[in-house]
Amino acid sequence: MTTFRELGVHPEICDALERAGITTPFAIQEMTLSVALMGTDLIGQARTGTGKTFAFGIPVIQRSVSPKDPDYADLPQGKPQALIVAPTRELALQVSNDVELASADRGLRVLTVYGGVGYEPQLEALDAGVDIVVGTPGRLIDLANRKALDLSHVHALVLDEADEMLDLGFLPDVEKLLSLTPETRQTMLFSATMPSAIVALARSHMRHPMNIRAESSYENATVPATAQFIYQCHDLDKPEIIGRILQCEDMEKLIVFTRTKRQAQRVADDLAERGFKAAPLHGDMAQVAREKALTKFREDKLQVLVATDVAARGIDVRGVSHVINYTCPEDEKTYVHRIGRTGRAGASGTAITFVDWADVQRWKMINKALDLPFEEPLETYSTSEHLFTDQGIAPGTKGRIADPAPAKPREGREGREGRESSERAERPRRDRNRRRTRSGSPVEGEAAAATKPETTESGDAESAGDKPAGSANRNRRRRRRRPSGGGEPAAAAPAQD
Repeated sequence: MTTFRELGVHPEICDALERAGITTPFAIQEMTLSVALMGTDLIGQARTGTGKTFAFGIPVIQRSVSPKDPDYADLPQGKPQALIVAPTRELALQVSNDVELASADRGLRVLTVYGGVGYEPQLEALDAGVDIVVGTPGRLIDLANRKALDLSHVHALVLDEADEMLDLGFLPDVEKLLSLTPETRQTMLFSATMPSAIVALARSHMRHPMNIRAESSYENATVPATAQFIYQCHDLDKPEIIGRILQCEDMEKLIVFTRTKRQAQRVADDLAERGFKAAPLHGDMAQVAREKALTKFREDKLQVLVATDVAARGIDVRGVSHVINYTCPEDEKTYVHRIGRTGRAGASGTAITFVDWADVQRWKMINKALDLPFEEPLETYSTSEHLFTDQGIAPGTKGRIADPAPAKPREGREGREGRESSERAERPRRDRNRRRTRSGSPVEGEAAAATKPETTESGDAESAGDKPAGSANRNRRRRRRRPSGGGEPAAAAPAQD
């Protein structure tokens, strides 16, 4: 069995990989390392989960000049030597972590740049000097326009998941980044799928690239160790089905992929209410919250991650035993990348796809493109016997492990009236002394009326005609009186301002 040392990888890189438990290269690594280490441009295509990151990461590290090397003093100080472009922030962080792991003994400085966070830490790191930059296209362009990122000395440029950059509309940014780098650079392009538009772009910016395919086409794009199940089920029954699958025998961690951000949030909240440790991951979340959710998922503090396709590209989390497509994927490429989050690095996994009645034809197109044997999805409910048999769920399992908070008992009429009476009794009385004012000052006669003692009918009361204006105004009605009989309607008294 071939080892990294036999492929000509630097001993310091091999030592770092062995400490991480990585000793044997995968097929795509074995096929590309001998070519990439010579500085040849290449296009690498392999199914997801087969180690494409180290296939381009090791050549980038080995061909970069280390501070330990005598030639390091001849380089422009602090200028990046290599650039790796990724479509999403999560993938950029993961690639950066892998590169840092493999370059630990080489002493290379690695910087990750992406949007959603402040510029200051990234600008400070660039001022201090970096050797390898990993980032997303938008933030890389921003830093280059600020003259903070100088790409004129880059000897290697990598486009990771280039087809996703095309789908996200990053093609103009990628072309701009390519124009900022020297023409003599080494260009490497890696992806699980390779549309013709990306191949045309690569060939226009690469010098006699070598096209390396670990698989011939889509029929081998999915990992063979991943068991696939296609269920046709109702949308209202899906949370209950997921709750029961989460209690199957070989369940470790689960990623649920949804079509929209709102759907991801709703499903995560539903699973959390059922008692499972679940969190969403979508584009409407702040970058800090996204990183926090992914970190908790990696550290086994979360069992379920409900995500949009932001996590479908290249995200490598150990222990993901199951992937569920909450809705039918848009196309075969999306399906391949989603289910590639499980069954990685030689491990086995389970991929389950829910197909609504309206999406049956779409699934048939995906099934035909990938040459899968699931043309007719099996109609499935949370109580279906084959669901328990397929997934190894114990009989009688329910989709909930925690009861909802009990509702407060409703009060009877007598109890409610008694409670309100006691609350009124306990409430302190407030003496209200209302006075009529006009323009902030008391109305003339109002103050005298307020201080004059009240008299009864038997006392020395004033006659109606001798009443002061304030008293008359206070007793005057403001509503219109209805006419009585056939007489003229009584005129309404003029309202006081």
